[in-house]
Amino acid sequence: MGRGDRCNQVCRRSVVICVTAQNTTGVTRVDALPAAGLSAQIEAVLSDLPVAALKTGMLLNAELIEATAAALTPLAIPRLIDPVMVSRAGAVLLEPEAIDAYLLLPPLADLLTPNIHEARLLSGIAIAAAADVERAAERLLDLGPAAVLIKGAGLPELRGRDYLLPRDAPGQWLQHAPIDTPHTHGSGCTLGAAITAQRARGLALHEAVTAAKRYVEGGLRGSLAIGRGQGPLCHWQL
Repeated sequence: MGRGDRCNQVCRRSVVICVTAQNTTGVTRVDALPAAGLSAQIEAVLSDLPVAALKTGMLLNAELIEATAAALTPLAIPRLIDPVMVSRAGAVLLEPEAIDAYLLLPPLADLLTPNIHEARLLSGIAIAAAADVERAAERLLDLGPAAVLIKGAGLPELRGRDYLLPRDAPGQWLQHAPIDTPHTHGSGCTLGAAITAQRARGLALHEAVTAAKRYVEGGLRGSLAIGRGQGPLCHWQL
């Protein structure tokens, strides 16, 4: 969650939902907090601090999804729903019985930001090319969000390209230069967080997404070759 302060900066307020054991080689364990704990954290933030935009992350089970939907429903602010269901590498990050519950969230989204695997899962459309991405985005709009951004990096030929489809405007492919690095861990979450920060600063959707893509491009150019696996992009060499 972020809000622009009087210095035109963005202050982040976070709610912890799951704790993971992971390193550059993968995730070995995920522990979810109780749904009541999630609700209490959200209430603690909202009752004390102004919030101008928010983003969801990994919601492992149906109880967490339902608690999040209940908390987000009354909020009249930009809401980015990042359906963290399947990683870009194909690892499942959502309990199978929670997929139906996840359909509570797209109608609450100003922007839904699935990767290729998540777009396939939510739309039911097999995605192998750019035209499939466009079809899937149309199907995802039927789930209720105001706009959809499908992140294309899961397909080699779409690296650096994302498809933005607002409900009230034509779809558009947004592109940055592909960065030749294997160290891209966290790039999808970073993109969503950067869009949310720009929305909190007052940018319109298209401008927020474009600025966020520039930020991610810079992070990938300075990505960190650490550990024995896929390192992260760098957030401070931008």
